[in-house]
Amino acid sequence: MKKIFILVGLLLTSWVGAKSKQEINILADATMQRFTKEVVGGQQFLNGAAAYLVFPQVLKAGFGIGGEYGEGVLRTGGNNLAYYSTAAASIGFQAGAQSKSVVVVFMTQDALNKFRSKKGWKAGVDGSVAVIKWGVGEDINTLDIKDPVVGFVFSNKGLMFNLTLEGSKFTEIKR
Repeated sequence: MKKIFILVGLLLTSWVGAKSKQEINILADATMQRFTKEVVGGQQFLNGAAAYLVFPQVLKAGFGIGGEYGEGVLRTGGNNLAYYSTAAASIGFQAGAQSKSVVVVFMTQDALNKFRSKKGWKAGVDGSVAVIKWGVGEDINTLDIKDPVVGFVFSNKGLMFNLTLEGSKFTEIKR
């Protein structure tokens, strides 16, 4: 499976092209504007978090064997801490391509420290990411969220439900 990760990452990176820090920041700003618009109470929610990781464009493609890849930025208190890539591979019936945005929120400093201490943090292995679900118009701050790491996934149609980030690998980009 590790070889598939590497192959998919190389193929998608060459297809997508590595982005500059400036490009990632511009796209991440737009994603976070959308987040705070679509998630009622989203800005207040983020203010209470240790940090959040924004992947503005995660592209998924496949035909039998598939993969996804995206680049993003880890932020806290309005500051960029580091840049990361995310990659995942899958095997099964699939054909086509899609794009999504992902926001991973680290609710505690301990969860953030564990994430940053790994060279390649894998969701579901090194820690789990709870994908948040709630009703339209409901304020995110009214939910009793106890998970140390939570995720939000957006398609071009809006916030997506019933998805998982399990198996996604997050690796710091050294530039």
